[in-house]
Amino acid sequence: MSTQDLNNLYRNIARVIIGKRDPILLTLATLLCRGHLLIEDVPGVGKTMLARALARSLDCGFKRVQCTPDLLPADITGVSLYNQQSGRFEFAPGPVFTNILLADEVNRTTPRTQSALLEAMAERQVTVDGETRALPELFMVVATQNPVEFHGTYPLPEAQLDRFFMRVSMGYPGEQEELEVMQMQNRGHPIDSLAAVISGEAVVALQQRVAEVKVEPSVLHYMATLVRATREHAEVEVGVSPRGSIALMKAAQAVALLAGKGFVTPQMVKQVALPVLAHRLVVRSQAQLTGRGGESIIRDLLQRIPVPVEAQEAPA
Repeated sequence: MSTQDLNNLYRNIARVIIGKRDPILLTLATLLCRGHLLIEDVPGVGKTMLARALARSLDCGFKRVQCTPDLLPADITGVSLYNQQSGRFEFAPGPVFTNILLADEVNRTTPRTQSALLEAMAERQVTVDGETRALPELFMVVATQNPVEFHGTYPLPEAQLDRFFMRVSMGYPGEQEELEVMQMQNRGHPIDSLAAVISGEAVVALQQRVAEVKVEPSVLHYMATLVRATREHAEVEVGVSPRGSIALMKAAQAVALLAGKGFVTPQMVKQVALPVLAHRLVVRSQAQLTGRGGESIIRDLLQRIPVPVEAQEAPA
């Protein structure tokens, strides 16, 4: 699959998600890295629409779960039902058995139900009634949540946050983009005419190409230094895990592949550092009282840690 095919995928999603280049690119990078995406932002800025546009652009399975307080784990994973004709129990797969799973407003369901996704996200399998069933090779969870609503919500635990490859925000559109969105919606929703531009098999082939992108030792050391700095930071209680450092490397490789490059630069590392690392930090309560969060700490570290100058251009 060529870079042109990736460009087609980006442009197809951009027909619906107007003026949001970075969120779209980060979503595609997560897809290429076989990761899972958490989209966190205020209501009405296109979180769910981004997930739907991605699914419509791929020729593969898509299912949606609207997370509510009464949602049960079996509503996600599936349940064994007794068949009177055969006289035995038969497994009825839940919506998790798909390629792209949208967990809408994931923080509105209980921790017990949230935990039903942990095994699927980490191991790409589901265990129900003592039997383990594999999920498709192409499997991605896209979860959304609103950060400003607290009544009736259950914050995601650190263990589950760490399983999200990236956390991204949509942000409000600019004036011109908002006018364009309003004009488009007046004629009908553009997602209704969105068609698939890539097969699931082609996506799997692309995922295998991510590891072929070169990472120079100096850039790898730069990433490791950044991750270790989060563990030694005075305002951080729990720093980035080894899963996070691997995610940082893979995300930078995916961004390089999306740019048509065969190597990673420090600028690509900076581009993905916030969405990959910030949500994995557990910030001390004293720092939170002063308004400090994971994103501000990662920004400070990016400014403080020296960039390997010799790695700015393509390796010889």
